[in-house]
Amino acid sequence: MRLRRSVIAVMAVLGLALVSACNGSDNNKQADSGLQKVSYLTSFNTFGREAYAYVALDKGYFKDAGFDVKISPGTGTVDVMKLVAGGQADYGIGDFTAIAITLAKQKLPVTTVGMIHQKSMAAIMSLEGLGIKTPQDLPGKQIGDQPGSTNTVMFPVYANAVHIDPKSVTFLPSPPPALPKLLAAGKVQGIGQFVVGKPLIEKADPKHRKAVTLSYGDVLPQLYGNAILTRSDLAKDHPDQVKKFTGALLKGLQDTVTDPAGSAAILKKYVPDTDLAVATAELDIMKDFTKPKTFNGPLGDVTVDRVNTIISLLEQSKAIEKGSITPADVVTMSLAPKS
Repeated sequence: MRLRRSVIAVMAVLGLALVSACNGSDNNKQADSGLQKVSYLTSFNTFGREAYAYVALDKGYFKDAGFDVKISPGTGTVDVMKLVAGGQADYGIGDFTAIAITLAKQKLPVTTVGMIHQKSMAAIMSLEGLGIKTPQDLPGKQIGDQPGSTNTVMFPVYANAVHIDPKSVTFLPSPPPALPKLLAAGKVQGIGQFVVGKPLIEKADPKHRKAVTLSYGDVLPQLYGNAILTRSDLAKDHPDQVKKFTGALLKGLQDTVTDPAGSAAILKKYVPDTDLAVATAELDIMKDFTKPKTFNGPLGDVTVDRVNTIISLLEQSKAIEKGSITPADVVTMSLAPKS
């Protein structure tokens, strides 16, 4: 009798354990299925500079914040803005100045909620021997770039700052993947490119010439670089979601600043054709734009005073009409990272 009771007791315990294990499994599935699906667009393709989103995905920062994130390659600021505005993506990355210029001319329902770069990475890039060494060499030259790209949209502002006529420079519409080869072949004298593109441009040149970089940020230090974009209604109706997403993304960004090589390796897991050396070099360059030596604020920081300065600069250079936008039209300050 005792043996029978013991057997029954053991079976009961095992049964409870089995039920508990099954319930635990169900709970895990429920937790996984409970993640909110979110779509995200990179600023441009899947170069090394975009690694921070993949780091946030790989290290579980998005998951910890409650998101199941699908990352897709963007095709430039204006296109990213339109896709986010149209609901084809929930979040995206775009150059802040290009966003401001676009919103001054077209009232898309998007807003920014934090900065990726505290300094603009936009630039015109050339190679030694192609006739461009300084901004004053640009008039009469042909520059390859994708229409609507950050570099093209912002060029009049840069031209005004370096005292050249923006109309004296010809921009030739060119698909982004072809830009390095066009430049190496001398079919254009320069291309629109972010400063972090230097390793890629030099690697693509069979003559192994050094790249010449005319950085917009060097003459326009007031300008922010890339910013985090979302729909205006999402920012208004779901501020907590936006804050959580931004926080998770910025954790990934911090890791790329701390460990460029490790972040490049993570990018390669998701984008197999990534060149590790080039991606690492890009992230090394990007560190000084994400957290410049003179910057003491939190990662992602944005201030009303600086946005006002940028708007005034755009008005003075006639990139936008006076009074066409205010800081509230381009930034939701209540959602931006705080010290």
